[in-house]
Amino acid sequence: MKRLTIYICLLLMLAAFVPAAHAEEGETPTGKLMVVWTSADPDVADKICLMYTHAAKKYGWFADVHLVVWGPSQRLLVGDPTIQAKVKAMQEDGVVVEACVACATKLGLVDQIKALGYEVKGMGKPLTEALKDADTEVITF
Repeated sequence: MKRLTIYICLLLMLAAFVPAAHAEEGETPTGKLMVVWTSADPDVADKICLMYTHAAKKYGWFADVHLVVWGPSQRLLVGDPTIQAKVKAMQEDGVVVEACVACATKLGLVDQIKALGYEVKGMGKPLTEALKDADTEVITF
């Protein structure tokens, strides 16, 4: 697992410097990406999950990009202003940000997540639909 994380980090760093990784001018991005963010680790959030998710939308790697804030990552989002700023920038660039209501309820964070401007809703069905959809890629951090 540690080796996979290192490879992903290296790929992300390379993607930031390789112009070919960006959508060609005038090219319409296709496909959908759902990123399920569960980790409360700030390094995973900052250096992998949020960086990749934002780049996927910003550079047109996918037409639709959704970030699902699920479980322990909700505590990190609510408690870290730097993470909040990164997620807000992603949202402004077109990433759809949603949070799992079941987790937020159990953690007592529903109102705080809503106050940050994110939709809090049941995510089991949308995740299941994404997993069954051939046009959607689902990754979890």
